[in-house]
Amino acid sequence: MKTFEELGLSKEVLKVINELKFENPSEIQEKTIPLALAGKDIIAGSATGSGKTLAFASSIMENCEHKKGVQALVLTPTRELAEQVANSIKMFSRNKKLEVVAVYGGVDIQAQIRKLHSSEVVVGTPGRILDHLNRATVDFRKVKILVLDEVDKMFDMGFSRDVEKILSRCPKERQTMLFSATISSNIDYLAHKYTRNPVEVSVKSYVDHSKLEQIYYDVTPGEKFSILVHLLKEEKSDLVMVFCGTRRNADFVEINLNKAGIPAKAIHGGIVQNKRSRILEEFHEKGIRVLVCTDVAARGLDIKGVSHVYNYDLPKTSEEYVHRIGRTARAGETGKAVNILCDRDYDNFNKILLDKSLKIENRDLPNFKNIRVEFEKRPNRFEGRGNSGRNNSRGNNSGQRRNNRGSQRSNPFHGRRNKRF
Repeated sequence: MKTFEELGLSKEVLKVINELKFENPSEIQEKTIPLALAGKDIIAGSATGSGKTLAFASSIMENCEHKKGVQALVLTPTRELAEQVANSIKMFSRNKKLEVVAVYGGVDIQAQIRKLHSSEVVVGTPGRILDHLNRATVDFRKVKILVLDEVDKMFDMGFSRDVEKILSRCPKERQTMLFSATISSNIDYLAHKYTRNPVEVSVKSYVDHSKLEQIYYDVTPGEKFSILVHLLKEEKSDLVMVFCGTRRNADFVEINLNKAGIPAKAIHGGIVQNKRSRILEEFHEKGIRVLVCTDVAARGLDIKGVSHVYNYDLPKTSEEYVHRIGRTARAGETGKAVNILCDRDYDNFNKILLDKSLKIENRDLPNFKNIRVEFEKRPNRFEGRGNSGRNNSRGNNSGQRRNNRGSQRSNPFHGRRNKRF
């Protein structure tokens, strides 16, 4: 393994790295930084938390000059990721005196315009970047480094046209770097059209089974929320992330966790940006222990100290599943991924299990108290089918009834549809 000194970084950047007590470069950093510093176009497959920001920031820090206009542009799919990347570049380049601005929607555009006039590095979401281009409040004619971070998610979110419009406004003679958790045909198309002789870099994305325990519980729809509450109260945990498939489910879980005495806050695209930023800051500082989120809002966020990941709704692919659970068991720490399944999750779970490297063990249901949940009065406000009124009527006898189903639990999908796995 090479050291940071051997990768070719300047003394100013190495000083910051030493101050931050980074000992050794990650795999993506070791493979990518020398290429980035050499001005190569790069297509890199790398997951969140792998250290990719420093990998692409290395070229930005070494090649951008103070007070010479916008010379580097980083596109990200979400506001939170834009802010996180911008803060990281600011931190790494603090001895270089580069002005870095994060540009995204949901906040005062006039404040962004003022900062854009004096910035060398712009990090932003496609929609707001395109807005500034249309207003002529940003000039990309001097851009010499272009980075697309989390490219796969940008395509999933429908930003492909916006991204191409932005690329067309940047100089053709530039360094282009694409970073993505997965390399798809869309990314191949983008690379073929907008990069020059790119070097492909891949980093193994795998689950360390010695550090990460993966389990699942099979429940009825009416038991889903109750088992979540039980586990959150009984499991010894640090920070916890609960993933939901929709904004409505995230709101449902947040409201009812708080009513059950578990402080939690939700983060998703329907929450205004300033509030999302405050919630993330509070979670980082452990002011709240449970963050309920959707994939879009949490995409790319590098949150340290997460001991448990709960999948309240199962993702549709093994790639997204690995992305979620990769937020725990980091830096040599142990972690736990808990999947709470009911019949509507079976199809997705079958798809996840196509990845034979994943070892997800079934657990017998513990005895737990049935929790009454609150739905908003407006019809269809929540898609989450926590506990219906019918199920609530069972009261605390539900635990005894589960014990009577012992023989069925030996085959967790007994008598249910789509029980292939």
